[in-house]
Parts: sequence; structure tokens; C-alpha cells
Amino acid sequence: MSAQHWATQRERGSYLLMKLTSSLARHLGRRALAPLLYLVVGYFFLFGARARRSIRVYQQHLAAWSGRDGLRPRRGSVFAQFMAFADALLDKLDIWSGRLDVAHIELIDPHDLRGQLHGERGQLLVGAHLGNLEVCRALAELGEKVQMNVLVHTRHAEQFNRLLGEAGASHLRLIQVSELDPAIMLQLSERLERGEWLAIAGDRVPLHGGRNVIVDFLGHPAAFPQGPWLLAGLLRCPLNLMTCVKQDGRYRVYLEPFAEHVQWKRGERDAVIRAWVQRYAERLGQLCLLAPQQWFNFYPFWNEHDDTAT
Repeated sequence: MSAQHWATQRERGSYLLMKLTSSLARHLGRRALAPLLYLVVGYFFLFGARARRSIRVYQQHLAAWSGRDGLRPRRGSVFAQFMAFADALLDKLDIWSGRLDVAHIELIDPHDLRGQLHGERGQLLVGAHLGNLEVCRALAELGEKVQMNVLVHTRHAEQFNRLLGEAGASHLRLIQVSELDPAIMLQLSERLERGEWLAIAGDRVPLHGGRNVIVDFLGHPAAFPQGPWLLAGLLRCPLNLMTCVKQDGRYRVYLEPFAEHVQWKRGERDAVIRAWVQRYAERLGQLCLLAPQQWFNFYPFWNEHDDTAT
């Protein structure tokens, strides 16, 4: 049986979980909610064999690819990755409740991408499920007040937007993108022309009809979406990378330019996109080394049948 797609696992409960968590956080606060959240994460660790195997495989690949034996998986290191996810969830609550502001976030931006946020035309930011993307999104709300459009595959985008609005997020909007049809492309182009920015994850393959490409990631073939690179090429906008990881108890946001132009000639598009995706996969591996236990993909990313003991 083929591995269950990540989206089918998240869509069933993501909206209800977010709504419940948001309500509990508003009424109870982080300190009261923390034991419950850690209990839930502990439950998924004990009974989530597939998730444990997936994290173990990731840690094995990262250790072998980087040559760092200290990253090889152990029971404690796998559990620590689950706990890091719980900590990130609690931090998200602090972000949207106003308890974490830009003064508590260190921005690593050697090329001054921050200075371009209010340019005449928007650009594209590509993130990954490494660290806490919510911190990056919150920068649009808490700091620069730039309109940020986050492209997602979830069917509950409008419901999520309502919850974000209730939390006070007025500069952040989720846009459901199932495919890059002409209507979506026109909408996104208009938003860029108004100076708005687009953000999309580069390490999630869409559930239905999404174009993907197989490249080498941490020494093994893995599927990555073509979407970010197609967008950058079709919309003729620069593509930048955005990463936020927690280091020494403090969030650091890394911004870096990645592709000034993604262009192709007739018949060359697939090869050009494959080359950019491979370059991105290589960079993602390097970024994972910033915080090895903060890449939160709890499903078989390499779609391998791993029989490693759990």
C-alpha cells in the first residue's frame, strides 16, 4: 500500500485543532495549555509508529549526508523532535496573542531584503517546514505591515483566515491554490503589482494534480513541488528563501535571495525547473543543519518502506 499523502492526514483535523487550540489559549494561556499539549504530543509519539519511522529516516539521512555521526537517530533524539514541534506550537500561540513581538526575533538579512518589502512590486518568499514559519508570517503583521499572501493547499483557507482575523492578523491572508490556473495567476500578478508579497512552502507536494520533480535530497531521491519555481518564472518576480529556527532559546529569521530570474526557453522548462529544485534541496539540507530537530515532516518524505525498529 502506498504511503498516505501528508495533506490527507492534516486536513481532517487541522482546522478544528487550530480552532480548539486558539480558544484554549485565549481563555487559559500558554502556561495552562502546555501540559495538555505535551500530553497530546507524547500520545502521538507513543502511538504514531509511522511518524516515528519518518523522523528516524530523516535523522539517518541527515547524519549520513552531513557526515555528522552525532545526528544519528536514537530513541531520545526522535522524541526530542516531537517535543520541538510541541514547543513550536506553543510559540505560535504567543505570536498571535501578542506575547512575542519583533523585538524578540533576530533577523539575519545580509542582503537587506527587509528594505525591499515596501518596494513598488512584490516578490516571492519560499519557506520550508523547518522551524516556525508562523514567526516569519508574523513579521508581516507585527513589524513591516506589508501585505503577505500565503499560498496553501488546505481546503480550509477561508476558515483559517477568519481565525487569523479574530486573532488580529489583518496583513496576512491565506490563499488556497490547488493548481496554477489562469484565474489564480491573474490574481497573484495583480497582488504583486500592488506591492504585496507571496509566500509558499517549497517542501510540500500538492495532493491533487500538483506538478512535482524528483531530485536528490540528503542523498536520496525525494519529490519536491514545481510550484514555487513555476510561479517565479510565470510571474517574472525574484524568488527568496525564508527560514526561521529557534537557536539558544531565541528565534532567528534568515532571509536570502535565491533566484533573481527563473527563465526558460521553449522545450527547456522541465530541465530548468529541475535544476532550480535540486539547488533548493541542497540548500534546504544545509539549513536543516542549523536546527536538525526542527524539520517538521512527520510522514514518509522519501516514500520509503523503512523497517527500522522504533
